[in-house]
Amino acid sequence: MSAAAFGVGAGISFIAYAIFEVPSNILMERFGARNWLTRIMISWGIVATARAFVNSAEMFYVPRFLLGVAEAGFFPAVIYYFSRWLPDFHRGRATSIFLMGSGTATVIVGPISGALMEMHGLLGHAGWQWRFFIEGIFSVVLGFVVYHFLDDSVESAAWLTDEEKRGLGATIDAEKATRESRRGTAKVSRWKLLADPQMMLFLWIYFAINVALYAVTFWLPSIVDDMGNLSEFQVGLLTSVPWLFAIGAVWVCGRISDRMGKRRPLLITLLLIGSVGTLLAVYVSPWLGLGALCIAAVGFKPASPIFWTIPQSYLDARAAAPGIALINSIGNLGGFVAPTAFGILETTTGSTKGGLASLTVVGILAALSVLLVRGGGRNDSSGGGATEARAAADTKAATV
Repeated sequence: MSAAAFGVGAGISFIAYAIFEVPSNILMERFGARNWLTRIMISWGIVATARAFVNSAEMFYVPRFLLGVAEAGFFPAVIYYFSRWLPDFHRGRATSIFLMGSGTATVIVGPISGALMEMHGLLGHAGWQWRFFIEGIFSVVLGFVVYHFLDDSVESAAWLTDEEKRGLGATIDAEKATRESRRGTAKVSRWKLLADPQMMLFLWIYFAINVALYAVTFWLPSIVDDMGNLSEFQVGLLTSVPWLFAIGAVWVCGRISDRMGKRRPLLITLLLIGSVGTLLAVYVSPWLGLGALCIAAVGFKPASPIFWTIPQSYLDARAAAPGIALINSIGNLGGFVAPTAFGILETTTGSTKGGLASLTVVGILAALSVLLVRGGGRNDSSGGGATEARAAADTKAATV
């Protein structure tokens, strides 16, 4: 498969994601997070497993598209789920912990995938077939496990006391009432709210973040392979290094974000750090380029959870689910643009340097765009009730 064909195949799932994202999240509201998230995990695991049986580039495109159909709604469903469970002053940390899951998976799956690739020839199957089959089955099994541990709402959580349920619900309701009071008492049309100019700004910023993040994600193994004389396992191992740094950055930035209460300055800083990393990767040797991509991952990976705290605070509660889904679906088209453009550039120029330079420009433009965002701080999204709740929570934590 050519670099261009791989880029198209890697990105095509995001087109399906964009088409089915909003309907998926609306269905999630109807059927509940527990049922819908379980359905997503099991269905995407089945599709992922089916990729083990493709035998051409064209056949590769089909399950990649279906993967987007199956996965659509997962990320915004989780973000919306957080908005129903957590006060604003905890969402930065919560979103960071959630996204640490994908970073941790990347660290673990790098060497594991490399090892599975070396199973080439076992029982007459290629290493990549074993990789798709085993990793897909794992998702299916985990989907059934998660179903038994996930609660739909605060009220249904048996592990919370009645007092804890009332306190948590009151804090979240106070934040919701504050947001709604700023927009008046008239009924808000979901679709009219989605046409808000700020929404268009959110779409662009998240699109830019994903362009940078997915370009690094999909093409990092190719960049590492350019170092030469490395086995599949060694490539997988080195590919994990930038994401190991990124996991720590996600955790630290989430805590800093919640303590500061000001999301925009931190988001701008992270986007600029990521841009510096991709720029350095253009001009240094492949080994030093790996270090530069560590800097890029430290910037771009935590930028995503910090970004999501801003629209969560901005959106009217009555349009939160479709609003978050729209931002995620259109923004995730960056996942199609990035690998596709990278593949075309590598096929044309024989190098990934042009793509890395483009990421620098995208990151800087996104950082400048954040300056136009309204809100993004605790005081913009929560009223006195949330502030008092945070003070009480901090006092309780200090006492413990």
